[in-house]
Amino acid sequence: MNRKITLLGGGSWGTALAKLLSENGHQVTVWLRDENQCIELNRERVNKKYLPKIQIPDNIIFTSNINGAVKDAEMLLIVTPTQKIRSVLKQIDTEHKKDKIIINASKGIEIGTLCLVSDIVKEETTDCTFAVLSGPSHAEEVGLSLPTAITVACDDKKISEKIQDTFMSSYFRVYTNEDVIGAELGGALKNIIALGAGISDGIGYGDNAKAALINRGIVEIARLGIAMGADVHTFYGLTGIGDLIVTCTSKHSRNYNAGNLIGQGLKKDEAIKKIGMVVEGIPTTYAAYELSKKLDVDMPIVGAMYDVLENDADVKETVNKLMLRDKKDEKML
Repeated sequence: MNRKITLLGGGSWGTALAKLLSENGHQVTVWLRDENQCIELNRERVNKKYLPKIQIPDNIIFTSNINGAVKDAEMLLIVTPTQKIRSVLKQIDTEHKKDKIIINASKGIEIGTLCLVSDIVKEETTDCTFAVLSGPSHAEEVGLSLPTAITVACDDKKISEKIQDTFMSSYFRVYTNEDVIGAELGGALKNIIALGAGISDGIGYGDNAKAALINRGIVEIARLGIAMGADVHTFYGLTGIGDLIVTCTSKHSRNYNAGNLIGQGLKKDEAIKKIGMVVEGIPTTYAAYELSKKLDVDMPIVGAMYDVLENDADVKETVNKLMLRDKKDEKML
């Protein structure tokens, strides 16, 4: 079935998903803040800044008119950085942000409020159904039509199946899940662990250290998830371990690459500037650290990452402190 879908944001992930949805026969509009960028993309059909190797289908429309873009859309797909989502939704007139299916494809936690994106959407829209699209899915590979599997989580089974049908293709497999909180947290928190994996490699540590970090990282993610009402089994799936593995090991991962630069001696702001894109794991570290304190959840890796980012703690000394913590039994939770 042909659907009208508007994407809020047009970076690398937004471009890749717009291409996929267009190929699936849907009417796709992409909203961007920058009118000049819209003109360039409508003319050139290549996102030179974020996804230069991908040809954009001719029937995708780029616009800077947000209300015109969302007015008649059945589905809104959020692909803007998490810290900007609330301000973007506030730009939409009230009558145009009600009774929609809103799908979040961004990954993070709002600093200050400690809100998940589902919370932001609930506060800023009316009578909308929320879903989250998450899993191991680098835009560079999806844009090239390489095989990818991902999860859509929604507490309304019929809506999740509708979204599944909308996105499924020969190279893009979609599973359904009802655990919205678990899917959101898995996608957000894995970026913190990916920063740590990059730091570990940047320092010059080996595969042993990174494997331990990934494994103990999913334990911390699950601990916080359970404290917030998530199903622990979600963290063993695509939005948990699956996304964690790819983000901690891939050359495409901006969080891993930023961590690698920090491990080599750059400050966080220098690393962000060199990456040239939003590094969601950095603000998420701050939010997760505050959540761990608020909910009294033991998250030593998150605490160590916070110390490195906020206090410029020496990375090798920080790793040493983690290694010399009190002896414990291995427990997954």
